[in-house]
Amino acid sequence: MMHMTFYWGREVTILFDSWKTNSWLSYLLSLLILSLFSIFFQYLEDKRIRFKNIKNNNHPSSETNSTTTPLLSSKISGSFGAKIAGAILFGFNSAIGYLLMLAVMSYNGGVLVAIVVGLAVGYFLFRSSDDEAALAVDNPCACA
Repeated sequence: MMHMTFYWGREVTILFDSWKTNSWLSYLLSLLILSLFSIFFQYLEDKRIRFKNIKNNNHPSSETNSTTTPLLSSKISGSFGAKIAGAILFGFNSAIGYLLMLAVMSYNGGVLVAIVVGLAVGYFLFRSSDDEAALAVDNPCACA
């Protein structure tokens, strides 16, 4: 039976039927893995934002102001390969974000704490810089 409220315990199924914890060692290792995935998510998000900023800064904007007339702007930035690479990076990072969200939906308190701590550590390590370009696109949603 799946829990429908948060609980604290070492027996949890995370994402797949084959990923079950039944001892403290397997539970703690699973929490460590989830924290590392959360940190990796923030690392990839930082790389994706920097890649997008580099791609946008390499191409001058058109004379039309895209903030006032976004539908009339005919700005095409970046090459096709760069757009594909950006889309793949976005898709991979979104998949990790959704898997982390689904892991939290196991309703285990330790899983929630491990993921939130991993996201916070990853944010501190990779995304809390004073770089204005990286902060301009900052979004606290783990799946954005």
